[in-house]
Amino acid sequence: MRYVSFLKLICFGVLCAFLATSCVKEGPMGPQGADGSDGSDGMDGVDGNVSCLACHNSDNIESIQGQFAMSVHSAGAIAVDYAGSRASCSPCHSHEQFVQYAELGQVAGDITNPTAWKCNTCHGLHETFETTDYALRLDEPVIGLFDKVTVLDMKGNSNLCANCHQSRAGDPLASNPSATTFNVTARTGPHHGPQANLVAGVGFAEIEGSVSYPEPNSSYHLNETASCTGCHMGEFGNRSGGHSWIPSLNNCNTCHETENYNYGGRQTDVALKLDQIRDKLVELGVMTGDAEAGFSVVPGSYPIVLARAYFNWIGIEEDRSLGVHNPRYISALLINTLEALNAYQPEA
Repeated sequence: MRYVSFLKLICFGVLCAFLATSCVKEGPMGPQGADGSDGSDGMDGVDGNVSCLACHNSDNIESIQGQFAMSVHSAGAIAVDYAGSRASCSPCHSHEQFVQYAELGQVAGDITNPTAWKCNTCHGLHETFETTDYALRLDEPVIGLFDKVTVLDMKGNSNLCANCHQSRAGDPLASNPSATTFNVTARTGPHHGPQANLVAGVGFAEIEGSVSYPEPNSSYHLNETASCTGCHMGEFGNRSGGHSWIPSLNNCNTCHETENYNYGGRQTDVALKLDQIRDKLVELGVMTGDAEAGFSVVPGSYPIVLARAYFNWIGIEEDRSLGVHNPRYISALLINTLEALNAYQPEA
C-alpha cells in the first residue's frame, strides 16, 4: 500500500511540473530601446616601428657607422694594443671593460680578448623608447678621479664623455701640500685626456701669479649648447660633427663668427706660451729633446714648482684644444706658470 501511495505521489509531481512549464509562454518582443551614448575615444597608439626607425633604419645606421669610422674612437690601436685588457686601466681602454664599469661600477679583472669601441659601448638598453631616448649607459655627473671628491658635470649626455676624458692625477702639490720636491716620471701628468677638467676649470696646478683663476664651472663652454656633444656632435657635414666627434665650425658659429678655431688668436697665443714653458723646462733640465726628434721628460726628483709647471704643460698639450675648451682658465694657468719658471732660481 505504501509503495502504491509513493508511486502516486511521484506521478502527481511530474504532472505538476509539466503543467507548470507548459503554461509559461514567451510574449512578443517589445520595441527596441534608444541607443546608449558613445564611450570616450581612447588615445591613438603609436606604431612601435616609428620611434625605432628614427635611428634603426639602414640609411641612418650606415651614415653613423661611416662617421664613426672617421673617429679615433673606432681604432683599437689607441686602446686595445696596450691597456685594453688591464683592469687597472678601466673603464676606458676597451669595449668590454667600459661596459662592465658602466653596468657594475667596477670591472671583474683583466680580460684576454679586448676589442675597440663600438655602438653598444656607449649605448645600452632603451628606457622610454622615444626618439630622444639614446640610451646612453652613463649620463650622470662624474666624481673626478684626480681627487675623488670634485663633481664634474658636463651637462646631460656630455657626462658620458667625462668618464674617460678626465685627469687621473691632480696637482703634484695636492697630495702633499708641504712638499718641496716631487718625483717626476714618464707617467707624471693628467694622463692624456684631461678635457673635462679643463672645461670645468679644476684639478690643474693653480700656481699663484699675476692672473686670478676663474671660478670652477664658469667656462662659456660648460652648457648644453656648447658642451662636449654640443660642439663635437652637431649636425654632420664637411667631414666633421656627428659620430666622428670632430668639432665643426658650423657648431662653433652657432655662438661665434669665425672662419677657424683660432678665435681671436687664442690658439696662436696658447701655442706660443706652451712652447715657452717647454723650452724653459728643457733649459732647467726637466725635459730634453728638440723640434725634430720630439721632447720628453727627464725622470727625477725636482723642486715642486718645476713639477707643477711640467704637469700644466703636459696636461694642456694633451688637451689638444689649444685653449678652446676653457680660454680664461687655460690662459691663467699658462701665464702664471711662465712667471713662476722665469722667477725660479736653481740652488747653487
